[in-house]
Amino acid sequence: MPQIDWSHLHSFVAVAEHGSLSAAARAHHSSQPTLSRHIALLEQSLGARLFSRTKTGVTLTEKGRALLVHAGEMADAAARLSILSDGGDGAMAGAVRITASQIVATYLLPEVLTELHLLYPEVEIELVASDDTNNLLRREADIAVRMYRPTQGDVIAKHIGNLDMGAYASHDYIARRGAPQGFEDILDHDLVGYDRNTMIIDGMGAIGLQADRASFKFRSDDQVVCWQMVRAGFGIGFNQNVIAQADADLVCVSGPDPVGQLPVWLAAHSELRQTPRIRKVYDELGRMLGKKLSPV
Repeated sequence: MPQIDWSHLHSFVAVAEHGSLSAAARAHHSSQPTLSRHIALLEQSLGARLFSRTKTGVTLTEKGRALLVHAGEMADAAARLSILSDGGDGAMAGAVRITASQIVATYLLPEVLTELHLLYPEVEIELVASDDTNNLLRREADIAVRMYRPTQGDVIAKHIGNLDMGAYASHDYIARRGAPQGFEDILDHDLVGYDRNTMIIDGMGAIGLQADRASFKFRSDDQVVCWQMVRAGFGIGFNQNVIAQADADLVCVSGPDPVGQLPVWLAAHSELRQTPRIRKVYDELGRMLGKKLSPV
């Protein structure tokens, strides 16, 4: 039986769960060359290919899928040990790692986290601005802000409110193209939307507007990039009212009522929340964010 380095297994689990070397490197504060070297050494040790490389990332081979079952159990056990050791620490000083979508991390959390820092200056805040589903059980984050209810086992989740959505355009775009006469006319305009993500298409369908990918004259799955294109005057885009209404360069073209809502959930591992530092940040984050949201 070959001797296997745990760090190589840890890298293997990270790449398998994130689907690419780049995504795993971002989530684990590592580098692609390090992860690639660990995978190569693990494959050499086992005498088997664990991944098939594709243009967009990697996929597990049959041997890789079999190994992931056992390696995943080891990673879960290591995370539980880490959580238990944290649970006995009553100090407020230390790091709390938060993950949130790019749009929330960029536009909503800076003010909130600054207020949190003034309350608890001894707490170090780490923010992962990612739309990936970070695994709370593996300590990739202590607290997650999500637009859906997390369903992972041993994770507690609290619905803290809803984000009202609207359609917006810049003054330059309105001067050039005019505003829609009604929200149903929005499809006759230049729209900014997502590339592969169907969230906007699904939301428009829920209110009776049939759109598809070709309806968007500009497409990107990066939410911040899409919003900057709206601000630049490319076309009409969608965002949370609390973000858009703070921008004097934009006009709401969807009327006074929200065109939809996004639920906001706060999540943490059930045992990790018993750490005083993380429990306090969890509670304060919920309170501060809740002030910016429509009530549940």
